[in-house]
Amino acid sequence: MHLELTPEALLKQLGYNVTEQTLAQMEKIIANTEGLEKFLPHIPSFADTLAVEKGYIAMSNSVDHLKIKCDEDSNADNLSAFNVLVEHWADKYKLKLQKVENKNTYYIIGHA
Repeated sequence: MHLELTPEALLKQLGYNVTEQTLAQMEKIIANTEGLEKFLPHIPSFADTLAVEKGYIAMSNSVDHLKIKCDEDSNADNLSAFNVLVEHWADKYKLKLQKVENKNTYYIIGHA
């Protein structure tokens, strides 16, 4: 089965309300992320997996990319498991990620 996520569906999957503003932001993110269509169908299941380690996928407010982030109040075990999950997912789907210095945050730049 092939799952195609529209910008509206992706917003809903990530827990956002669909408004003109969020829709415009998601459309910019999709346009700005090289090869996003190759791994877009896997984002909802990855978001569910991250939630176990207090992680989530969200739209960035500062750049036109999705970000993968772990809650600031996470303990060392959660952070370690979170980073392993992110690295595994990035390797599996051949993603280019950019780690934010001194934070538990990664930007999804595109497909490698």
